[in-house]
Amino acid sequence: MERYIGRDLARPDGPAKVEGRAVYVADLDVPGAWVGGVVRSTVARGLLLGLDFDPGFDWRTVAVATAADVPGENVVALIADDQPLLVAREIEHWGEPLALVAAPDELQLARALAAVRPRIEARAACFDLERSPRVFKSIRVAQGDAGAVFRDVPPGARVVEGTYRTDSQEQLYVETQGFVAFPPASDGSVTVRGSLQCPHYVQKALARALGIAPEEARVVQLATGGGFGGKEDYPSVLACHAALLARVARRPVRLILGRHEDLAVTPKRHPARVRVRAAFAADGTGLALEADVLFDGGAYTTLSPVVLSRGVLHASGPYRWPAAEIRGSVVATNHVPYGAFRGFGAPQTCLAIERLMDRAARELGIHPFELRLRNALRPGDTTVTGQRLEHSVGSLEVLEAIARRTGFDRHAWGAPHAESGPRRRGLGFSFFFHGAGFTGSGEELLRGRVSLALLPDGRVEVLAGSTEIGQGTQALFTAIAAEALGADAADVVLATPDTARVPDSGPTVASRTCMVVGGVLAAAAAELRQRVGDGAASWRERARAFLAGGGDGAVTRAYAPPPGARWDEHSYRGDAYPVYGWAADVAEVFVDEDTGEVDVARLWTAVDVGRALQPRLVTGQIEGGALQAVGWAHREVVSARDGRCEQDRLATCIVPTTLDAPRFDVTLVEVPYPGGPFGAKGVGELPMDGGAPAVLSAIEDATGIHPAQVPATPERILDLLVARAEEAHA
Repeated sequence: MERYIGRDLARPDGPAKVEGRAVYVADLDVPGAWVGGVVRSTVARGLLLGLDFDPGFDWRTVAVATAADVPGENVVALIADDQPLLVAREIEHWGEPLALVAAPDELQLARALAAVRPRIEARAACFDLERSPRVFKSIRVAQGDAGAVFRDVPPGARVVEGTYRTDSQEQLYVETQGFVAFPPASDGSVTVRGSLQCPHYVQKALARALGIAPEEARVVQLATGGGFGGKEDYPSVLACHAALLARVARRPVRLILGRHEDLAVTPKRHPARVRVRAAFAADGTGLALEADVLFDGGAYTTLSPVVLSRGVLHASGPYRWPAAEIRGSVVATNHVPYGAFRGFGAPQTCLAIERLMDRAARELGIHPFELRLRNALRPGDTTVTGQRLEHSVGSLEVLEAIARRTGFDRHAWGAPHAESGPRRRGLGFSFFFHGAGFTGSGEELLRGRVSLALLPDGRVEVLAGSTEIGQGTQALFTAIAAEALGADAADVVLATPDTARVPDSGPTVASRTCMVVGGVLAAAAAELRQRVGDGAASWRERARAFLAGGGDGAVTRAYAPPPGARWDEHSYRGDAYPVYGWAADVAEVFVDEDTGEVDVARLWTAVDVGRALQPRLVTGQIEGGALQAVGWAHREVVSARDGRCEQDRLATCIVPTTLDAPRFDVTLVEVPYPGGPFGAKGVGELPMDGGAPAVLSAIEDATGIHPAQVPATPERILDLLVARAEEAHA
């Protein structure tokens, strides 16, 4: 009988956080540390002609770094080398770093920053993704001959099309971005400590920028107050800035962004425009799909190619399409670079396909639930990349679960409302899936590793590069290790993610921590258990005896891809993901037709998680992701003027609070995945995909309008209501 799987374990990190003992970057006590700041561009595009330093300021009291002071390569190492650490000549976005300053205190820092006066020649900027001449990445996915179907539509079939737009979204983690960097040691090595998701990403960036070997760059994660993708790529920028300042100042430097600066200059969700059309037989069977996906990448490449990849691969939805062609591009603009956010491109395209399915249901006269059910991918079906679905395909199970909980399959969706007054009630539906793990051969190329080490007292130390950012990694890894070892949870110790000690397990992204890294951890623990052996004595007694007998208590295991997995990066054919998570949402909304205001009262969700290793953590993940999706759907406005984010303070950056949260009803569906630890799959991103289309579907049910853009703000709702009224009176 399993002791820790399916039963909630107390979070190891919980007491310290509740009691205020957890050490975040702002809590780190570093004697003699200076504070750092950044001189930023005030234009979205231009040429940096020079930096003037006020002669009235005593520059001997501070340290200054410019592009000329970068000892290695002046790049932020990630996917491409197009983003400079500091501008040398060309400015590509508002707020771009031009110079760095470190000072003994905040007051002196503010004076120094004000005394640096950039000379900039402003140039015309591009902010329209549909007019951008520069393409970062283009992808095409094709199956069958969709063009032939649309050129010769079968008798009785119907073609449905639509254009859908999604605005950006701010992660709004509780703790802003920050690092403390230390000056180079006598051997040239550098150490940074900070708030981050991916320590080995930061290590790579430091090595390139400082001109040192990777092993000479030590990155240590401190307690991190949330990430949601926002601390995947940007910490590489900030850590390099802090390290460069520490090198120039020859002392530790604390570089922590204030909320205003954090909101203004950090990456957010990619805005998108998705055109999609589909052909359906008269009975609702999907015949062909075409989609054109366009993402705004902002000024530099950052993570845009892989965000586009996931977006394109989810543009077909969880449906069978005998013929499909999906084209996607991500282009450059002079916005602040966009980056990772929960869902990673999939929410944008999931919104489009689900809105199109609602439109098709209305035009075909088929209930939207029934239309999804008829076209849902099932075990044995193939996706648009040709991937045969064989394991943990919970599509029908989640549809059955959501119908059972809500009765939506019997709801008269889109029927005229007879209510009096301006307030209208509606129910909306969405059905969606999300690939767990890196796309294609990504996991195989990375081969994330986990190590275990027996301590002298018999406890087991888990060494992994995966980070705890609030999602419960520590509790999850403790449960997996204890279960696989046959030990008590108290016998498991978790090492701090520190690149000097832990192996590269891969980044804490892509719904991979539980399924991929947890699977490697379970395999390593099983190997160590086999070495130590079972018996009547406690784990610690057996482990100590094993060590005393000269046994090797160190185990390292690496990820191995599923047998037979195949992927062609050029044709985008094959197994796009090891497995998919499946889910269905129903949202209940109330719409005031006088004001356009939307109140999301309730959200039901049924989610196939493979196996809920820690049910409370899984439910929390689902509720948190769904709330972010609901906020994006109708409330969270992120706009820019001349390239500068307008919602650059908490007074204007609005996200749902506990008072705005709908009532959640979560049903965990378990269709175990043989390749995951104890049957588990990744679930971190999946809940982000369905909330927005479900809310917009409910708005359509309540009012009869067809929202095609998120957020569906009161102004946009009123515009659609006015257009409907004018059309009725035409």
